[in-house]
Amino acid sequence: MTRASVNHSGRAQPRCRYRLVIFDWDGTLMDSADRIVACMQIAARELQWDVPSAAAVRDIIGLGLPEAMSQLFPGITSGEQDRLRETYGHQFRLADRIPAPFFPGVIEGIERLRRDSTCRLAVATGKSRRGLDRAMSHGACGDWFVASRTADLTRSKPHPQMLEELLVECDATVEEAVMIGDTEYDLEMARAIGMDRVAVTYGVHERGRLLRSEPLLVAEDFSSLAEWLLV
Repeated sequence: MTRASVNHSGRAQPRCRYRLVIFDWDGTLMDSADRIVACMQIAARELQWDVPSAAAVRDIIGLGLPEAMSQLFPGITSGEQDRLRETYGHQFRLADRIPAPFFPGVIEGIERLRRDSTCRLAVATGKSRRGLDRAMSHGACGDWFVASRTADLTRSKPHPQMLEELLVECDATVEEAVMIGDTEYDLEMARAIGMDRVAVTYGVHERGRLLRSEPLLVAEDFSSLAEWLLV
């Protein structure tokens, strides 16, 4: 059974499968992975540490920064974390003066979802609150979302606290929501509480790794994702 309604022209208006659609940010909505990799490598070089490979940095995208730093630099001390956070943050703010683009189809797909007044959109991201606010400001897209959670204000993925808080704030049940992301961390966060999950393959984790989290759908691009969400 579809949720399509009829508009004034008499044609069916597609409706979203879910009352709450939760998106990851980096690698799902915004094409920022290369920027994150470059800034982390520059920061390590400035600190005269071993520079992690691009693959290693891409692998931690989606985690909160403390968790990402611990994975990239095992045994890192709290003082070293502070130095890396400051150096990486400085490099990222410099790079972010030129906004990273949304992936193809994101703007059009989000606008289609927003036409359904019963569908609410939210964000669950490993970014900091300051970083997400800056990205939303650059993209003039803050009004797309009714709520968001960042890793510096709650537990990092793959812990499901972000999703649990969003469900409460948006007054939705787990059955009424879906998590969409490009990493294992996004999908495992949703699986931990029995939430439907959808993977996108144009981000940082490869298809085989995403499939281990048993997503309902693996989308190759945002346009096909939006098409599936609207029935």
